[in-house]
Amino acid sequence: SLRGSWRLGNGNGSVVLRGEVPGCVHTALHRRGLIQDPYYRFNDVMYRWISLDNWTYSRTFKTPFDVRKWQKVNLVFEGVDTVAQILINNITLGRTDNMFNRYSFDITSVIKEVNFVEVRFLSAISYAAEQSRCHKAYSIPPVCPPPVQKGECHANFIRKEQCSFSWDWGPSFPTQGIWKDVRMEAYNHYHLIHFSLTSFFVKSAWQWSLEIESIFDVVSSKPIAGLVTVSIPKLQTQQTFSVKLQPGEGSIVLLVNINKSSTVEAWWPNGHGKQTGYNMTTTFIMEAGYQIEKFSKAYFRTVELVQESIPGSPGLSFYFRINGRPIFIKGSNWIPADSFQDRVTYDILWLLLKSAADANMNALRVWGGGVYEQDEFYDICDELGIMIWQDFMFACALYPTDQNYLESVRAEVSHQVRRLKSHPSIILWSGNNENEAAIASNWFSIPYADREVYIKDYVMLYVKNIREIVLTEDKSRPFIASSPTNGLESVKEGWLSQNPYDTHYGDTHFYDYSNDCWNWTVYPKTRFASEYGFQSWPSFSTIEKVSSTEDWSYTSNFSLHRQHHENGNDQMLQQIGHHFKLPQSTDPIKKFKDMIYLTQVMQAQCIKTETEFYRFSQSEIIKGEGHTMGALYWQLNDIWQAPSWASLEYGGKWKLLHYFAQNFFAPLLPVAYEDKGVLYIYGVSDLHVDHKLTLRVVVHAWSSLEPVCTLAKDSVTVKAQSAVPIYKESINDLLERCRNCTRKSCVITFCLVGEGGLQSPMNHHFLSSLKDAVGLEKTQLSASVSQRDDIYVFVLQTTAIAPFVSLDVGNIKGRFSDNGFLMTEKKKVVVFYPWEPTSVEELEKALTLTSLVDVV
Repeated sequence: SLRGSWRLGNGNGSVVLRGEVPGCVHTALHRRGLIQDPYYRFNDVMYRWISLDNWTYSRTFKTPFDVRKWQKVNLVFEGVDTVAQILINNITLGRTDNMFNRYSFDITSVIKEVNFVEVRFLSAISYAAEQSRCHKAYSIPPVCPPPVQKGECHANFIRKEQCSFSWDWGPSFPTQGIWKDVRMEAYNHYHLIHFSLTSFFVKSAWQWSLEIESIFDVVSSKPIAGLVTVSIPKLQTQQTFSVKLQPGEGSIVLLVNINKSSTVEAWWPNGHGKQTGYNMTTTFIMEAGYQIEKFSKAYFRTVELVQESIPGSPGLSFYFRINGRPIFIKGSNWIPADSFQDRVTYDILWLLLKSAADANMNALRVWGGGVYEQDEFYDICDELGIMIWQDFMFACALYPTDQNYLESVRAEVSHQVRRLKSHPSIILWSGNNENEAAIASNWFSIPYADREVYIKDYVMLYVKNIREIVLTEDKSRPFIASSPTNGLESVKEGWLSQNPYDTHYGDTHFYDYSNDCWNWTVYPKTRFASEYGFQSWPSFSTIEKVSSTEDWSYTSNFSLHRQHHENGNDQMLQQIGHHFKLPQSTDPIKKFKDMIYLTQVMQAQCIKTETEFYRFSQSEIIKGEGHTMGALYWQLNDIWQAPSWASLEYGGKWKLLHYFAQNFFAPLLPVAYEDKGVLYIYGVSDLHVDHKLTLRVVVHAWSSLEPVCTLAKDSVTVKAQSAVPIYKESINDLLERCRNCTRKSCVITFCLVGEGGLQSPMNHHFLSSLKDAVGLEKTQLSASVSQRDDIYVFVLQTTAIAPFVSLDVGNIKGRFSDNGFLMTEKKKVVVFYPWEPTSVEELEKALTLTSLVDVV
């Protein structure tokens, strides 16, 4: 391995330092104290010079073996970011131009006892500009990001993380560095380059089988014969194959049939069963060379993307069947967890993904403007039961299709599919993010006469290249060309549909910041909602780390600088204004904190309303629309500390939205909405069996902790994996029944309760805007904290009804069992799960309790 400390220098040699590999220039400079935290205040703009320079990594190393004894020696880079010339002992081995590719160089003839290796980088910014300049036939938009993003131009001309040139939630840090492992490989006779396994269920034989693919480099001049034994002890399965490896690079594919008398436990998504995997050993014993033993995990699951006609509805369905069972997809969209990938550790990934699973999510979409995630990311998803919708890395742009570019993309796609296809968590390959929509809706104002050339490029890239490779490399999962797409209908229309946002086909992305988000009628009754969202600000404790005192106001230069979405801060104010009074405090810091709190309350309530709409639409068709089978909100995580659509802040802290998600994605949930003055409550269930439950509806006056009236409706049938109406009453009748109530003075809470502790979260329905609420009183909120084993118990007390009660313990890492809730009882117990050691004293000192009535 050549991991560790390298020499790092800039173009003219004026800056020289040690840099870790894997790593990048920015983190090296920061570690050595040569720059501040790149995320601090305005440093993203101050440090542009780093990305504009050309840096070189170099080191000497001793060869740890006798060179003469080996037939072949390779220098292997798992990832180079991005454009570089690679030299060993002053001989050029080759060049790299794709961050997502693996590069292997034959160094057999140039390696010595002591070697000098150099990786000479070229600025990604200047390379992209040069590539664009050379593409003379026609322009490929967009040329530059909008000015509000403070980004760099021509990201579509370089095979690099697209959002590293800036995005509407992230900074521009076009890094340079050796971002993954680098090592030497020496071998005789033959070498295993790649190994993968995918499972299939053979219906005709009613039996599971595994397809095992091994790719070898054979150095000897004649074929090598031998035996391969595959063994899965738990499934009483063992098979031996005789194989013959031809000289050069080639693959062998083995089909292992699982013993029929063994019971195979399938891999299930979170909330639907276990994530069983089986230990498997594959042994290669060849007539020449050493024996290879490969240990891996075998998982068994099937996936189908079902697109069929639906009675009473034009168009086609769009849903996933896992192991033969239709699954409602609940989750979010994943973006890179940091601008500097070397800072993304296993622990950070675990924390973010575990937080997704803890919020009852069963899926994430790895979005196409970031990176194909590291192996550990998918390992954790396999373990937690998080299904992955995997985009290829193309987003919100048109792309070139010249020969060199296509060759690079083809190598990228083969490498990534081979690397990732063994993971049961990945259920779909998707060609790009929003590029079908970009052409269909003409985002880039292309004159009608010129459309054809771009359509031809689109089909060339995603269909004739990417799709072809995916179909060859992996027959175990579905592929779609874009998101949003109309699925089979897009295919029928030549891969570019007229309206990719059509609710009758495929998936949709939907954003609307001006209409009132509590009004469910503005949302599309789509087959599958793969993106939708609203922004909020991260907590004060998160902002504080990268700002100074003068930044702490909603209208400061800093607050404008961090907002990369045009008019984003104003849109949040506008959305808050629909239902809440804006803060008027004369204390500027209190006013800023109140604003942050309100943006989080607004975001949580908006996405709750929209997600509940998608969930209750799963079993019905209304005016030809419905059967919604997926809700992935935008977005799960943050790349830095800034306002964004995320529910997890940079560093992993849960926003109020993430606490709400735990409830609105609960396996059993009653959902309420109003239509023409009538209140409807649906029972939504992801459970595998029907349940007879009691629906409890409690009406509270804002002015009293004693309920005005309660109603228990017994033996309500909530059907397995569906959404059915279980309650209906006109609001007028309800107010009549609960005397002393008006729309402005009362609120409805409700939950489902069953046998054996089965219970839904408590849900609520507001009858008016909270800015118009009558009877809300200033409350005394207090909390006592105690320790129980390795968790902490907060006992909350209130003297009046308190909406959106928020507990915040500042920088103490961890999460609560519930937060942002409507407190309708004197006492409530909330548990704090720490992610690092803390104490009762620390928690008491750090705790801030806020409810809506504290915002003045």
